[in-house]
Amino acid sequence: MRFFARLTLRSLCLFAALGSWAAMPAHAMETGKSFVDNFDTVNQRFWMISDGWNNGAHQNCTWSKSEVNANGGTLKLGFEAGRMKDRDFKCGEIQTRQRYGYGTYEARVKAGTGSGLNSAFFTYIGPVDKLPQDEIDFEVLGKNMNEVQLNQYIKGKGGNEKLVPLAKPANEDFNDFAFVWEPGRLRYYVNGKMVHEVTDPAKVPDEPQKIFLSFWGSNTLAGWMGKFAYQAPTTMEVDRIAYTAPGDKCQFPESVACKLN
Repeated sequence: MRFFARLTLRSLCLFAALGSWAAMPAHAMETGKSFVDNFDTVNQRFWMISDGWNNGAHQNCTWSKSEVNANGGTLKLGFEAGRMKDRDFKCGEIQTRQRYGYGTYEARVKAGTGSGLNSAFFTYIGPVDKLPQDEIDFEVLGKNMNEVQLNQYIKGKGGNEKLVPLAKPANEDFNDFAFVWEPGRLRYYVNGKMVHEVTDPAKVPDEPQKIFLSFWGSNTLAGWMGKFAYQAPTTMEVDRIAYTAPGDKCQFPESVACKLN
């Protein structure tokens, strides 16, 4: 479940900059190459840090670069009290500057603690890019740290949610989340095990997308994310993220891509 309403000055600039790309066929544009990021730093030539806006009325925090840090080989996305624009909280998000197509996507994530919060690893493209919404999601919802929600949107249509149980609470240990995206097929993995497969082409996105790591909260989406009840600053952590293009060698021993080749 995703809400994107980034009609800010930055968004309008992106509309103009991406206009020529948006007119191209889905896979005609150049997409990103295979990579692994262990987050010794946040490479801002590769990642864009969301800063100074929010995604709509449902979101109770403003994206802030102060909530994005990398040290000791771990990306930390924070959520804490702090008035910014018209919100009482600040939160952290990064997104790739390039779009990526079919392949294997992987992130090693420890969720942040707190009802009403969302620790997310996903890919997305949509109206801000002058395209219909396509999206593939892993989301740990603060109301229940013992499961992760999978979902995908195709041309703005969702309703493909699936909840997958986790062996340990997501805020106590890292979990490896991965999906393998192919034409007409999508496979989701948790800690190296396939937990869900989609083979209906109508339920598989086909538009290249940007990769996001995102930690945010809501006062209004209690039924989905849990009743928001802020107690203290909290952090979502990411140990590693990777994308492996079809046909490329797997890039680290634990990679799901190693099992596919």
